[in-house]
Amino acid sequence: MTFYQEPTYYEKTILSDLQGAWEVLRDQVIKEHANKDCSRLLLHINEAMSWESVRNLNHMKNTFVLIQSIAQQLNVSDEIIESIEEARDILYEALTEVEHGKTIN
Repeated sequence: MTFYQEPTYYEKTILSDLQGAWEVLRDQVIKEHANKDCSRLLLHINEAMSWESVRNLNHMKNTFVLIQSIAQQLNVSDEIIESIEEARDILYEALTEVEHGKTIN
C-alpha cells in the first residue's frame, strides 16, 4: 500500500499573493472594527476570500468593487485604503494573467 506524500516543493503563484493581500486587509478592518461598525465590509471581504471567488476571479472583481464602495461610505483609515489598493493591484494582475492564458493555480 502506498501513502500520499506531501510535496517538497511549491510554486508560488499570483493567487498566494492575492490571498495575502486579502488577509492583510481583513486584519486591518478587524482592528478598526473596534471603533467603527465594519461588519458589512468584513462580510464582503470574507466573500472575496471564499473558494467560490478564488475559482471565479470575475466574481471576486465584482465583490471588490462593492468593498471599495462600502469602505468609502464608512470613511475608513488610510491604512485600509492602502490595503484595498494593494488587493486591487494584485487582483487586476491576476485577471491580466488569466486573459493572457496563463494558469494561475
